[in-house]
Amino acid sequence: MIIPAIDLINGKVVRLFQGDYGQKTEYTYSPQERFDLYVSEGAQQLHLVDLDGAKDPAKRQLAVIADLIRNTPVPVQIGGGIRSEKDVADLLDIGASRVVIGSTAVKDPDLVGSWMNKYGSERIVLALDVNIVNGQRLIAVAGWQRDSGITIESLIERYRQYNLRHVLCTDISRDGTLKGSNNELYRYLVDNFSDITFQASGGIGSLEDLRTLRTSGVQSIIIGRSLLEGKFTVKEALACWQNA
Repeated sequence: MIIPAIDLINGKVVRLFQGDYGQKTEYTYSPQERFDLYVSEGAQQLHLVDLDGAKDPAKRQLAVIADLIRNTPVPVQIGGGIRSEKDVADLLDIGASRVVIGSTAVKDPDLVGSWMNKYGSERIVLALDVNIVNGQRLIAVAGWQRDSGITIESLIERYRQYNLRHVLCTDISRDGTLKGSNNELYRYLVDNFSDITFQASGGIGSLEDLRTLRTSGVQSIIIGRSLLEGKFTVKEALACWQNA
């Protein structure tokens, strides 16, 4: 599945380079315009990151997000600074199809596991951002500023008791670069955790990158910058993904 993505700051569509708020590109079109375009081109699911909420959950853009969800006819999964059960409940209450949880999932698996038990593992996506160091796939936290010292394999194993279903994995070194995905990483994860639905993220800059990624066996790809910058359309990406 192709999952188009947008990031929001103060209701505006932006992109950060490798998670750095100091390296921000702001786009002129509205988030609803982008979602409408992506749906018109065939998108069946969308992804939104609330970067204000990621910095400070008290500044989460709930009204903006609720309006987007209400006016968008396909499921939208939401991430950005999910640190409490209230954050999860608020987003599900306004219609988020799934809630994407990053640093909190790494720091407190039992807490996030309790949310999975309560709301269902189908409604929770773990966002695991990876730095590969000396062959170890280490998860970064705190907006990629700190290495947790925890491998992605060990954390996935930890969540099996909570019936983990969805993992969004980003190779940090590829994010925002348009230089292609880390296909070896996704092939490894799919081969070793066949019961998990993986969403790949980061690096897609061309249709050829999509064709190559498809061979890894990953089920979905989140695409942000290349769509925003017109490298290809959702319609072209869907055709490429289906025919690869």
